[in-house]
Amino acid sequence: MTAPCVEPLRFPFGANWRRFLETVDDRIVDEAVQSLCVGLGAENLSQKSFLDLGSGSGLFSLAAWRLGARVVSVDIDPDSVACTAELKRRVGADDRLWQVLSGSALDQQLLQSLGQFDVVYSWGVLHHTGAMWQGLDNAARCTTDGGRLWVAIYNDQGRTSRRWRWLKRWYNRLPTGLKWLVWGPCLVRLWGPTMIRDLLRLQPLARWKNYHSHRGMNAWYDVIDWVGGYPFEVARPEQVFAFLADRGFRLLRLKTCSGGLGCNEFVLRRET
Repeated sequence: MTAPCVEPLRFPFGANWRRFLETVDDRIVDEAVQSLCVGLGAENLSQKSFLDLGSGSGLFSLAAWRLGARVVSVDIDPDSVACTAELKRRVGADDRLWQVLSGSALDQQLLQSLGQFDVVYSWGVLHHTGAMWQGLDNAARCTTDGGRLWVAIYNDQGRTSRRWRWLKRWYNRLPTGLKWLVWGPCLVRLWGPTMIRDLLRLQPLARWKNYHSHRGMNAWYDVIDWVGGYPFEVARPEQVFAFLADRGFRLLRLKTCSGGLGCNEFVLRRET
């Protein structure tokens, strides 16, 4: 079965990741490695297989490889595939230990051909496919018995989410030279209060500068990713939990955004 048609309007995630890649250094990679260790409760991934479903920049594929996993990275965006391949090239990873493929999280035929994995990692990806629940089902099917599935899905805020969806559509339809009309106010909305609090504490831009401690990411590129990220779907935590429980998964770790803006993060074990 081939991937179904999805909405043609799509944010160029890979172009954003290309710019992010210029900031990646050993410190950033170490943060990503630590994030995987904490989330999976493991000091290494030796003898484990790792599917990075929607690899983006390739940072977490690299982190998994550093931890000893056999990695397969998949992304539908050509620039994201190129970013992941570039990180692989930088470290000289062997093709037998790290494959980089072009493909969709909705392509059942491709995913079936890859087999099942000890860890399936899809952080902040499936809600951008245009068919989130199918993507989540595909990710679940890729997880071996006893394996871990780690996903992060945008929180459903009701009307607020619907307004963000409208804004994201508008952003992606604007000419490049006018996109600041959206990201400018959004930057103020997303970071203004935090920057004011840091300034009052006499620590100007402290949390902006230390944002890399959050999974090794970069505040600026995450803002652009958030504002532009389209297609855009959301779900309540209990919806994701029920969907995966019906497929034999047991929740190991849950990190929510406390009902606010952002992703709810799930690490689950496949029991059957």
